[in-house]
Amino acid sequence: MARRPLSFVCQNCGAVYGRWQGKCESCGEWNTISEEGAGHSQQAAGPGRPARKGRPFALQPLAGETDDAPRTPCGIAELDRVTGGGFVRGSVLLVGGDPGIGKSTLLVQAAAAIARAGHRAVYISGEEAVAQVRLRADRLGLAAAAVELAAETAVEDIVATLSEGKTPRLVVVDSIQTMWTDAIESAPGTVSQVRGAAQVLIRYAKRSGAAVILVGHVTKDGQIAGPRVVEHMVDAVLSFEGEGAHLFRILRAVKNRFGPTDEIGVFEMTGGGLQEVANPSALFLSERDLGAPGTAVFAGIEGTRPVLVEMQALVAPTTLGTPRRAVVGWDQNRLAMVLAVLEAHCGVRLSGHDVYLNVAGGLRIQEPAADLAAAAALVSSLANAALPADAVFFGEVSLSGMVRPVPQAAARLKEAQKLGFARAFVPETSRGEASDLALALTTVGPLLDLVARIAPQGGVRRQPGRERKA
Repeated sequence: MARRPLSFVCQNCGAVYGRWQGKCESCGEWNTISEEGAGHSQQAAGPGRPARKGRPFALQPLAGETDDAPRTPCGIAELDRVTGGGFVRGSVLLVGGDPGIGKSTLLVQAAAAIARAGHRAVYISGEEAVAQVRLRADRLGLAAAAVELAAETAVEDIVATLSEGKTPRLVVVDSIQTMWTDAIESAPGTVSQVRGAAQVLIRYAKRSGAAVILVGHVTKDGQIAGPRVVEHMVDAVLSFEGEGAHLFRILRAVKNRFGPTDEIGVFEMTGGGLQEVANPSALFLSERDLGAPGTAVFAGIEGTRPVLVEMQALVAPTTLGTPRRAVVGWDQNRLAMVLAVLEAHCGVRLSGHDVYLNVAGGLRIQEPAADLAAAAALVSSLANAALPADAVFFGEVSLSGMVRPVPQAAARLKEAQKLGFARAFVPETSRGEASDLALALTTVGPLLDLVARIAPQGGVRRQPGRERKA
């Protein structure tokens, strides 16, 4: 009997090797390569065996009509916003997030909403028993919803069960790391099994027209565990973010073939499940410390939605040889760039200070328009001068020290006025954006102008033995 072929697969990136080695040359990780047996499909075309002949299939014209609507709204407005208006029939979504963040809670609520709309919804759990899922549904007040439950991990059995009767409109598989297929001889959770099980479920979704949601575990770095090829196979990748100490949860689209990738959905974790937050700006600013130095309100844009959030900075003299730079909710590289511009072009000496920057509420900002708000908060903390409580800031800081314009300035200013703000520090080119708004605009050309406005209002703290100026 011929020896069964073996392959060595990296459990981090999915690279395949002919022999074992300690370090993966593809991703650079150590001790992630493990031995896996080749699947039946790999053995079928071995030496002396003819390759399977192709089977011709019918081609369809580009123009055509569908009987059903292309999208199925689930009724949860924040989830529909992120997906682009609802679940596309025949699409496959991958949802990732930290353990305990609320992925299962959100998907149980979505399945119940689909069932209440008169469609068939199926929830397949590979991690919990049916009784445990029922306990969660009962706690959320969803026990009366006609959601079909099952605790199963064999994807062939799952597909065979789903193929009986009416085609489900939504299928939730929690989680893909627990699924396994007979076609691959390796343990569940390995790269080969995750990829093979995902392929079976994707093939079922495309053939039947059911929308399938796969739940994925995440690594310590926040990336979805398993091979990255699974993210390329699915139609949309959603990331469920949030801090355990905060009540807010952010649903963000990392990839979406049928909708935008810059929209976010904001939820609040309550005793009755995840509640939608229709006005996240008011919630993020509900516990502001008015009059405290080092705080600035940033008027940002997440997709088509303007969001106002508080940026908090703390600048303190350091006792270390190398000052510490810590940031939560913003890009570390953007903070380093703003600090360099303040030192080089504005005379703000921060080389002897520890710098801490935090975005209040657990929101993660990804746009460069927050540069001006971050700079204002840093200078305010260093000079011990409080910024105006009724002012918002937005603008991109260039390496030359100039404040560059940002898109959708009118939407940012309109949201600020709606929440009661009366002033805005904006780039010079945004002067005409608020012609019909009752906002007092303060244009900022060079960043040095903003520093000159903030520093005289408070005493600059000095470190003994060194001259500090702002």
